[in-house]
Amino acid sequence: MKRKRILLATVGLLAAGAIALSGCSSSTGGGDSDGGGGGASTGIVTVQSNEPQNPLIPAVTNEVGGGLALQNLFAGLVYYEADGAMAMDVAESIESEDNQLWTIKIKEGTKFSDDTPVTAESFVKAWQYAASDAAFENQWWFANFEGYSAEGGEDTLSLEVVDDTTFTVQLAAPQSDFPISLGYQVFSPLPDSFFDDPEAFGQAPVGNGPYKLDNWEHDQVISLVPNEGYDGPRTPQNGGVDLVFYGTGEAAYADLLSDNLDVINPGVPPSALATYKDDLGDRAVDQPAAIWEGLTIPARLDHFGNDEEGNLRRQAISYAIDRDEITDVIFEGTRTPAVDYTSPVIDGWKDDIAGSEVTHADADKAKDLWAQADAISPWSGTFTIAYNTDGGHQPWVDAVSNQLKNTLGIDAQGQAFPDLATLREEIKNRTLNAATRSGWQFDYPGAYNILGALFITGAGSNDGDYSNPEYDKLVQEGATAPSVEEGNAKFEQAQEVLFKDLPVLPLWYRSTNAGYSTAVDNVEYGWDSWPIVYQITKAE
Repeated sequence: MKRKRILLATVGLLAAGAIALSGCSSSTGGGDSDGGGGGASTGIVTVQSNEPQNPLIPAVTNEVGGGLALQNLFAGLVYYEADGAMAMDVAESIESEDNQLWTIKIKEGTKFSDDTPVTAESFVKAWQYAASDAAFENQWWFANFEGYSAEGGEDTLSLEVVDDTTFTVQLAAPQSDFPISLGYQVFSPLPDSFFDDPEAFGQAPVGNGPYKLDNWEHDQVISLVPNEGYDGPRTPQNGGVDLVFYGTGEAAYADLLSDNLDVINPGVPPSALATYKDDLGDRAVDQPAAIWEGLTIPARLDHFGNDEEGNLRRQAISYAIDRDEITDVIFEGTRTPAVDYTSPVIDGWKDDIAGSEVTHADADKAKDLWAQADAISPWSGTFTIAYNTDGGHQPWVDAVSNQLKNTLGIDAQGQAFPDLATLREEIKNRTLNAATRSGWQFDYPGAYNILGALFITGAGSNDGDYSNPEYDKLVQEGATAPSVEEGNAKFEQAQEVLFKDLPVLPLWYRSTNAGYSTAVDNVEYGWDSWPIVYQITKAE
C-alpha cells in the first residue's frame, strides 16, 4: 500500500467530499468596524453563550458552552474551516501506510500562552490523561487506540514520542477518517502546568490557541483576549471575545437588536423565527448546519424497559409526534424533520433507511401500538420531557406534549431546568426520571462522530445507557473500514438497529438561523453552526 501523506491540499479535498454545505459564505454587516481590510480591529466582540457544565479541560468538556471556549483557547493538530474542510493547525504532517500506524509531526516553535513549548510529549501526555479515567466525558474518543481500556489506567495508549516534534499512534484497527477526527478538542495538547494541578487548571486553563483566558466570572461571562504567542492560521482579527451567558434566548435576542450583544449563538429563539430576517436584514443568517435533535427515553423509566412493552411505547410516541407540523408552525420552517440519526450535511446521509418510517406521523398506528403495550402492562403516570429554558425549547416541548395527549390520551408535560448545565448534571448523575431533549452538534464532519458518541455502550454522551452488541459491532466495523464509503455502508446497517430499538427518537435537523449586530463585520457561522469568532472585526 502506498504511503499516505495527509497535507493541507489533500485534507481539504477529503473533507469537502465528506460534507456539502450551501449558503455558507462570509457575511458583512453595516457597522462602523474597519472590516479587517487594514489589519486586526481592537473592539471586544460579545457572543451569546452559557455557563460550561464542567471545568475547561479537553478531556471532560463536551457541551456547547465549554466547547466554544476550548475551541478558541486551544489549537489542535488540525481545525475545520467554515465549509467543513480540514486544515492543518499545529500539525505539519499526518502520515500512514495502513491507516493504523500513524506518524504525526508538529510544527517547530509553537508555544502555550505561558511561553512553554508545545512538543510531541504535550500531545502524548494529554491523550494518555484523557484516556485514563472512565469518568471523563470524552474518554471514549480513544476507544480505537491500541491499549485503550474502558476502565482507564495510566499510560495505556500505544503512543510513542520519537522526538520533540514527532510521535506515533498505533490504532487497534485501521481508521480511514482518523486525521479528520483530530480537530476535536479532546486531541488538544496540554502544558506541564496542567498535571501539577488539574483542578486549578480547569478554572484558569493555559492553552496554545488564538486566544487566552482573561477572566471567567461564573454564571456571567468568559473573557478571552488574543494570545500574542499564537502563530497559526486562526489569527484573531479583534481585540478579544466575551462569551456572555444568558438565561433565555429571548433576552439575548433583545440585546442583539439593541446592539448590546454582537453575535447570537446558537441561534434566534423560536419566538423570533418569523421576524428575525426582517429585523436584521442582511445581518440575518440562514444556512444548513450539522446539528441533529432527538428525544431520549431511558430504559430505566417505568414502562420503557428493553422489552416488548418498552419498544411498543417508543414506537407509539414516535408515530404520535407530527414533526412536519412542529417544524412548520413552531420553528417557522427553520427545522427539517429528521429521518435518520446523522444529518443531511454529513456524507452518507439517507432518507430511506429501513425502519425510518417510524419518524412519520400516523395517529392510528400510534394508538394501536400504545394499546398493544397497555395489554402487556396498563399505563399509569405522566410522560415528562425535561428541557433547559435557556435554549428556547419550551414551545416545541409543549407542542409535543399536546400531540401525545391528543393522540394517545395520556398526560404529558415538560419539566423545565433553568440552564443546560443544570440539566446536564441531572442527566449525568442519572437522577432524572424523565425523557430528555437530546441534541448533537457534530464535532467533525463524519457519521461516526454521532453514532459513536450517543449510542455505543458506555460512550460519554450515551444519556439513555443504550447497549446493543450488534450495534456496537457494526459501528466499530464502520469506523475501521478502509474507506469512507465502506464505512458509511456499515453505519447505515447500524442505524437500522437503532430504528428497531429506538433508544432515542429522531426529531429534526437544525439550521443555523442566527444574526449579528451593526457593530461587527466579517461574521461567519461554520458548518457546525458555531460562529467563527477569530475572524470577526469590530471597531473599539
